Amino acid sequence: MRRIPSGIVDERVARTKFTLTRHAPAPELRDLVEHHWILRWNLAEPHEQQVLPNLSVHVTFFPGGTGVYGPAHELFTHHLSGHVHGIGARIRPGCFRPFLRAPVRTIADRAADVSAVFGPAAEETAEFVRKARTDHEMITAVDRLLIAGLGPIPRASRVAADAVETIAADPRITRVADLASATGLPARALQRLFSEHVGTTPKWAIRIYRLDEAARRITTRPSPDYAGLAARLGYSDQPHFIRDFRAVTGRTPAEYARSAYRKAKSNPGT
Repeated sequence: MRRIPSGIVDERVARTKFTLTRHAPAPELRDLVEHHWILRWNLAEPHEQQVLPNLSVHVTFFPGGTGVYGPAHELFTHHLSGHVHGIGARIRPGCFRPFLRAPVRTIADRAADVSAVFGPAAEETAEFVRKARTDHEMITAVDRLLIAGLGPIPRASRVAADAVETIAADPRITRVADLASATGLPARALQRLFSEHVGTTPKWAIRIYRLDEAARRITTRPSPDYAGLAARLGYSDQPHFIRDFRAVTGRTPAEYARSAYRKAKSNPGT
């Protein structure tokens, strides 16, 4: 089963704060763009929404949040307030190099100006999205921008994307050596490939899928078995799993689960 990290922290509560829908891109983009995501919220009180790091580049159009967001290594916090709508394009890991025309590592852990990547047409797209009345209008505008900004697709981008897909499809890949064996690429070649086209190391990519799965599992079970989960995810011991989980989420697995439960209980509509 192919895994796509969603990474929405306290998802049951989040569903009461905003609506999220996902939409397919234009046919010309379907090898490169996983989906478009559209958010709408109407909040009397501000809400801070945390998102776990993932490997995708996101091209977003929101008031105060328009930009190209590179692959991240830390939690990202969105500040939501007022009555807002917007759209983001989630680029498949390994596939943003043809748009950026530079190594993807150059935008890791930061947001780039969308106009610096896509030119003056990006400002027109942002204005069009702001005034759009329908999802279709927003999707069409962003598709048009991405198609116009697409450069030649190097073979290495497809190899990088396939390597990430290999991780996504096989939870048994828990080490770079496992990925090297599955892809037939030496570890050093994987390091160079991921740096150029994914923007992270292959070790980090593997960790993201493991820990996103862990976060999802511990918030959907009333009494998580942390030792069993660590073993299923390929950790040699529970303390190692706890250290990795805390490094990414800022909380131990038990703290993460308690927080999700406490917030869900205080929002009975979830």
